Amino acid sequence: MSALRADMFDELCPSTVSPVKVGDKWGALVVRCLEGGPRRFSELRVPLARVTPKVLTQSLRTLERDGLVERSVEGRRVTYALTPLGRSLLGPLSVLCAWAEEHWDELVDAREEGLAAQGL
Repeated sequence: MSALRADMFDELCPSTVSPVKVGDKWGALVVRCLEGGPRRFSELRVPLARVTPKVLTQSLRTLERDGLVERSVEGRRVTYALTPLGRSLLGPLSVLCAWAEEHWDELVDAREEGLAAQGL
């Protein structure tokens, strides 16, 4: 299993503008990080550096509660892995990511227009 890349989810990642969420705002990104197998919390922090540790913990707990992720403890080593249900989400998630990439410009324009309309 290879290391997770720090730039796996850069600021221009289509997933950041996708209107569909898995679990919570960061859930889909966590699922993608676990696609290659179990990971420790510190490994997940590499590509998810924009997520605070507290929020990442909350996302993992939400995914665990929803049956998508399992937490394993062996001594002092804690790992997170996709459950079979979580793994079944990878196909639809790939389709969603491809859709977001295809509609990137439209999504960004709509978000900017919406923010401007709100005075933000």
